[in-house]
This record gives sequence, C-alpha cells and structure tokens, in this order.
Amino acid sequence: MSRPTSPRVRLALAGALSGALAVTGVAVQAPLASAADQGGTGSTSERRAPTVEEGQVVTPGDFTGYGFDQCLAPTQKAMNTWWRTSPFSAVGIYISGTSRACRDQPNLTPSWVVKQATRGWRLLPITLGPQASCQPRFPRYDDDVTIDPRPGRKGTYVRALKMGRREAVSAVAAAKALKIAEGSTLWYDLEGFDHNNTACRESALSFLSGWTQKLHALDYVSGVYSSVSSGIKALDDARVNRPDRFALPDAIWLARWDGVANTSSSYIREDGWRPGGRVKQYRGGHDETWGGVRINIDSNFLDLGKGSTARPQGEMCGGTRVNWPSYEMLRPPRETKNGTVRPDPEKVAALQCLLKQRGYFDTAITGTYGGRVVNATKAWQRDHGFAEKDLWARTHWMSLLAAGSKTTTKYGSSGDAVRRLQRSLNAASPKAKVVVTGVYGTAVEKAVKDWQKRVGMSASGVVNAATWRKLQAGKRS
Repeated sequence: MSRPTSPRVRLALAGALSGALAVTGVAVQAPLASAADQGGTGSTSERRAPTVEEGQVVTPGDFTGYGFDQCLAPTQKAMNTWWRTSPFSAVGIYISGTSRACRDQPNLTPSWVVKQATRGWRLLPITLGPQASCQPRFPRYDDDVTIDPRPGRKGTYVRALKMGRREAVSAVAAAKALKIAEGSTLWYDLEGFDHNNTACRESALSFLSGWTQKLHALDYVSGVYSSVSSGIKALDDARVNRPDRFALPDAIWLARWDGVANTSSSYIREDGWRPGGRVKQYRGGHDETWGGVRINIDSNFLDLGKGSTARPQGEMCGGTRVNWPSYEMLRPPRETKNGTVRPDPEKVAALQCLLKQRGYFDTAITGTYGGRVVNATKAWQRDHGFAEKDLWARTHWMSLLAAGSKTTTKYGSSGDAVRRLQRSLNAASPKAKVVVTGVYGTAVEKAVKDWQKRVGMSASGVVNAATWRKLQAGKRS
C-alpha cells in the first residue's frame, strides 16, 4: 500500500462481517419514505445512508462493490463530489502506524468519519506499523521499527507476536478516537516481502496472529492487506497446512494488480475467506477525475459480510405484479377486422397499481383499460411534460417507474430506489431484461451504462440526480 516515492496508501472499503453501517447502541434508520417509494408497504425504505445519532460508527458492514484508497483522507468537498459522480461507495482511511507515509491527516477527524458514514460511505480503517524484517523499504523513519525476526528459544516468534498485539492496542485507540466503534474491521497493511525467507515469513505470521488475537479481545474484527504472492499466500498456506498454529484474520485484502474487478487470484485457493471475507486491489496508482475532482487512487473490489442485499419487496395493491422484463405500449381496446384487440390485463393492472401508488388512480385494480385509466394516464402525462395521448408508451412507463426520490444509486446499492431503476431500465429498452432484485449488480451496471450512452451521458454507471431526471423524463435516446 505504500511506496517510497509516493505518500499514498491503500484503503478501500468495506469489511466488517457484522451487518451494515450501524450506530453503537442505537438503531440505524434510513429516512422514512412515502408509501409510493415503498411499494405501498408503508415501512421504512432500504438503507441508503445510515444516520449516526450518537456519533459512534461501526464499519464497513455487508457490501459488494467498488472502493478506492488514497493515503491522505480527501477533503469533505471531494468526498461529496465523488459520492455523487463516482462508482465508488467505499474509501480507506489511514488511522495509525508509525510506518505509514501519511502520518499527518489534516482532514481525518471524528467529524469527518461521522459525515462519511452518514452519507453512506463504507470506511476501511488501516494501520501500517512494523513491517516484515526482509522488506527492503522499511524502516521508513528513524523512530520506525520492523517485525522482530528472532524465533526465540521455543521457535514460536513470541517477540513478533507481542508486537502484533501492541499494534492492535494502538489501532483500537486510534479508531475509538475517531468514533470508529467495536464491531468495526481494522486492517493491517503488511507490504510485500520475500515469502521464501523463513524467519521473515514466520515472524510476520506471528505478528499478524497477535494482531488478530488482540483485536478479538477488544471486540474489533481483524483484516489483513498484503501482496497476494507473499503475505496473503502465507496466510492461505497457514490456513490449509497449519490451521491451529496462528490466529487467522477474519478477512483478507489481496493486492493483485491484474485489472480484474473481482476477489480471486491464482496465487491462493478459492475457498478461503468465503463467502464475504475478501477485498481485492485490482489496479494500482492512477489518476481518476469525477465531477471535476481528480484524485490519485488505487482501485478495489470488495465482497464482504453478506454482500449487498435487499429486503423482500412488500406486496403491492393486493399482490399485483409490477416487476416485468419489459413494459410495452398499452392502449384502449380497439376493433380490427379480426376482432377486438385488448392490452395485456396484467400489464394494465400493473399500470393501475403504479398510478394508484402515485395518487393518480383511485378505484379498484381490474386490469381493464377503460375511461378511468385513460383519464389517469393523461393526467400523469400532463403533469410530467408529455403530450396527452390515449396510449401509454415506453417513455411514459419510464417516467412512472422511475418516479420518486433522486437518491444517488450505484454498484452495491440496494433497496426500493434500485427497484425503481431496474423497472425503468426495462421500460427504456426491450433488450435490457434486468431482473428486479433491489440490488445494483453487474447486470444493472451494464444496462445503466448502455442507456447513458444512448442518451448522451457519461457512461459512469452512477445514477445521480441528473440521471434520475432523464429517467423520469422518459429519455430513451
């Protein structure tokens, strides 16, 4: 995570195996949503940005998605801009360790931590303290030390073990000072080293074992970042070959710059720390600009805890089906030489239900496209900038399906806003066929980017207020 030529570090995103961002001793709630946003359930919506009522944050929670890391915690303005415009939902913060390049963190305060958690950022607190004895770039400073490589009389590397414990105590103190509470995952950054150097490797494993032991004793979750070919490989080999020798971390963060946004690598076995215990740094230092704000970052993909999930959708209009792979044009029944042509009654019922949720239709759901439905559709068209017509086209479907709050939605988001997005994408293109799950994943990202390209937007995959406005206006090309 650190380089001798750059004051940067690796930090990225989410990994407590203990639920979504929460508040110690306080229920975490999202703002109340309207019944229309809820699908008529009247319950609170899926969490978008947890509230922090007592200023104690548990992070990062259950999440699958993108994150970035930079040594210095970005300014609040930069974080706000990147939340609205970037695909990232998680960010690392360097909180402790005498070997870190960014000892000074002018932006990193308890208030900064609380503000990011409240917005919805997943935080990954990182410590870079003593490094492996054979790591050539360390010690970095005069007051810096490396992991003691001496095996001791019993060959157990007890000195290194105790150093790891002490580093965990310091990390917890730093975390608590920043309002990062028990239950949070704290990550140790162990830079790459010579995996074949026995004393170097064994002392590093003993150090990390002490780190994990003490974090558990202090009610925190243990994570370790390292090169997949050295530190992570050593941990994986120990997991398989010596499962009782070391206390292993709860989650691993593998550095493997192969450009593939997943959590796999050929250097280690596929079964370890699964499900929900991996982060992968898949791209090294590079500049990215979002919303006009440029930051030099590393890119990461994470799959932690239960991953991104959504609560089951509540029943709508007595069980009316509103989730469809396509939303074709509807029009009143018409006579042809082959008889009366009527629209699909199930789709009409969905239209009636959705209009009812938005206060435009106040009678029974019948599935019949009659005068009252026509009146309701024309009222919607008039109120939302469309020409009044007897037919209900895909562009009208998009407007109705996307209606609601314009909360920023991106890879890893979940809940009712994602369901509205998924339905609107299916209305926008008959080729989309997105399964309405309430979770923003790979298929949704592709559909969003394809649609953004068609309407002349930057294909970021981020659905922010500007994107919602185009969806709600029924833009298809």
